[in-house]
Amino acid sequence: MKIKVLLVDDHVLMIEGLKELLEREEDMYVVGTVLHLSQLQESIETLNPHVIVMDIRLKDGNGLEWTKKMKMLYPNCKVVILSGYNYSEYIRAAKHAGASAFVVKEESILQLANAIRRAYEGFAFFPNDVDEEENISLTKMELVILKLIAQDKTNENISHSLNLSRRTVEHHVSTIIKKLRVDSRVGAVVKAIKEGIIEP
Repeated sequence: MKIKVLLVDDHVLMIEGLKELLEREEDMYVVGTVLHLSQLQESIETLNPHVIVMDIRLKDGNGLEWTKKMKMLYPNCKVVILSGYNYSEYIRAAKHAGASAFVVKEESILQLANAIRRAYEGFAFFPNDVDEEENISLTKMELVILKLIAQDKTNENISHSLNLSRRTVEHHVSTIIKKLRVDSRVGAVVKAIKEGIIEP
């Protein structure tokens, strides 16, 4: 049985090129292409793909957020994330979202085809240079403070809102920055969103 693949990307040339190349593989065929995320759920239900190849950055949404949604609705459907960026944060976020594989666009079509096969067989396929042991764990208070930082609140604002001393807030902020391995409040928010720790 051939692997049924659904392609999700908002660039027509990219999606048509991928379709043509993947259909040269004897063990898979492209059942459909999706240019708009609003069409994704209907396409899955109609076409019943085994594997979805999903771009991260789409005009009408975030591929990682949609991966989470699709894995909840269709747990047996595998997702391969296709990205133009080989950032470790993106790779970890893809894992957390429930993706089975992560492939960079500059890789060969052979690499993508192998990722699709591995995902279909129930295996993971991710770049080797990601630190598997990194586990970001924030306390409830740190998470509350991080969300307030994301709302552009100053330490003084946070101190008043949570009835904490300013020094306590500063300590929490410093701990958050250290745990996220960044060097600023802005960096902490950006990484937390990429990792799926907080919503954008």
